[in-house]
Amino acid sequence: MSQIFNVYCDESCHLESDGQPAMVLGAVWCPLDKRLEITTRLREIKQRHRLPADFEVKWTKVSKSKLSFYLDVLDYFFDDDDMHFRGLVIPDKSQLDHKAFGQSHDDWYYKMYFVMLKTIFEPQNSYRVYIDIKDTLGHERVSKLHDVLCNNAYDYSKKIIDRVQRIHSHEAELLQVADLLIGALGYLHRHLRGSEAKLALVERIRQRSGYKLTQNTLLRESKFNLMVWNGRGSW
Repeated sequence: MSQIFNVYCDESCHLESDGQPAMVLGAVWCPLDKRLEITTRLREIKQRHRLPADFEVKWTKVSKSKLSFYLDVLDYFFDDDDMHFRGLVIPDKSQLDHKAFGQSHDDWYYKMYFVMLKTIFEPQNSYRVYIDIKDTLGHERVSKLHDVLCNNAYDYSKKIIDRVQRIHSHEAELLQVADLLIGALGYLHRHLRGSEAKLALVERIRQRSGYKLTQNTLLRESKFNLMVWNGRGSW
């Protein structure tokens, strides 16, 4: 039976010359008819920790005082069978050689988004892709990304990938969960050690996923699927 899925995407350090070696793309997705239930449960976790309903789950907000809250959010993600994650890590952008492959950084960026998302898409289903609004990802680039995703999936009528649109992270709890997961991956792959709370969250993801987070998971892994991309500018 055909289903509609909402896919919430976020990215970290995707610019070519931002001084950060590792780039992370990630997506959390769930069936459309489960979105409100998941949102309610996440807000209940906030309430349990005496946080306002509109408190934004965000990797940059992780602190020792809120560690138990963020651990509960991660545990809820792993306990709920309707939520899934797919991540793509580029450990060292300095190794990219776009000129050798006749592409710009933007071209490569679109390709990486497809590489990240392609394991999610199934031809019998329909997907609504929502991307966190970034100053660098304007309407024209989102439209181009939609075209690239559809063309690479042979979805010329855009029946599989129904839409790609920008939203603010405070509008969608599941986008905030994506931010938390890619934040942890970025922290690990940038070899950062300054925050005990953030290290604790990385370790909880390791424990709950059963993966080291430094190498690819099984391709058909459906709960926490990860690809660590070691190309040289191709795809």
